[in-house]
Amino acid sequence: MSSSPPRYADMAPNHRRLISNWLFLLCFMLLGMIAIGGVTRLTGSGLSIMDWQPVSGFIPPLSHAEWERLFALYQTIPQYHLQHEGFGLEGFQRIFWAEWIHRFWGRLMGLVLLLPLIWFTIRGMITRALALRLFVFFVLGAMQGAIGWFMVASGFRPDSTAVEPVRLVLHLSAALALYLAILWTALSIRWPTPQVVTPSAEGTRTKRLVWLALCLICITIVAGGFTAGTHAGFVYNTFPLMDGHLIPAEYARLSPFWMNLVDNKAAIQFDHRLLATLTALSIGAVLLFGLRSATLGSKAHNAIMLLGWAVLVQYALGVTTLLLVVPVWAGAVHQTFAAILLGVMLYTLHCLRGQRAN
Repeated sequence: MSSSPPRYADMAPNHRRLISNWLFLLCFMLLGMIAIGGVTRLTGSGLSIMDWQPVSGFIPPLSHAEWERLFALYQTIPQYHLQHEGFGLEGFQRIFWAEWIHRFWGRLMGLVLLLPLIWFTIRGMITRALALRLFVFFVLGAMQGAIGWFMVASGFRPDSTAVEPVRLVLHLSAALALYLAILWTALSIRWPTPQVVTPSAEGTRTKRLVWLALCLICITIVAGGFTAGTHAGFVYNTFPLMDGHLIPAEYARLSPFWMNLVDNKAAIQFDHRLLATLTALSIGAVLLFGLRSATLGSKAHNAIMLLGWAVLVQYALGVTTLLLVVPVWAGAVHQTFAAILLGVMLYTLHCLRGQRAN
């Protein structure tokens, strides 16, 4: 991500505030989407809606006959027969609402993005380039809905009770990529001009370490997606050892070796633990060098401190979720706060835009 284009600085200050607030709202809604998605996954609700209706899906079932039709569809997939057979229409309605809210929230986000975009473009409040960028975000959001259905469809296969982990990771990664793109755009509109600071070795090292931490947390989140998708969080619910070992005995039991990274629960959980620890250590290094650099300025220092607190909270949430054997509330909060930590890291990078190599 490069420095903000000069055109943002040419926008009227009140327009920049309004448009950046709108984009921050979309980022907040994306965090809500990630949280609802976590609840949907952890309650096994994701396969409860058997058809994909991008427009008419806005309206929930309004008659008993419609509820019966949807329940009959659900009774045709393996998850019903293997997990929920006999739980009746009332039980179906409980899992249905979580998935319906998840899809409704996505459709609502599309409207919150598209309608103001049309208004701001007609009023000339944004440039053509910015309007095009934001329209691309809308298209990517629509594609995310298609990716979501691609993920859900994998759970309809014979003997399947959940979606494929690879498709789950793809869906989560696409959501986070869109979140980062919107957040960076919002930050650049709100603060279009980087604060130029005196080059220093500590400042350069700090910026490189933040980039390293950003790469690590992205890989950690992907590993977390596989942990969630394979239910690897429900094994070895001790910390820091796993069944008395630092590295589980069956870490490399699959052949070829790479299969352990995506299909061996012991290895998947260990990798997620290791990557989370490396991420925390890299952020610790950011604090060590960043706070020692007097040239970065108070805004960057505050961002670095916020980053330190955020990773501490996220690491504690991860350990808590593990020790409690992944209750729904803890799993959803842990997943959502990973995105918050990622956002804080992006904000920190944005504050460091003015730091050049010395």
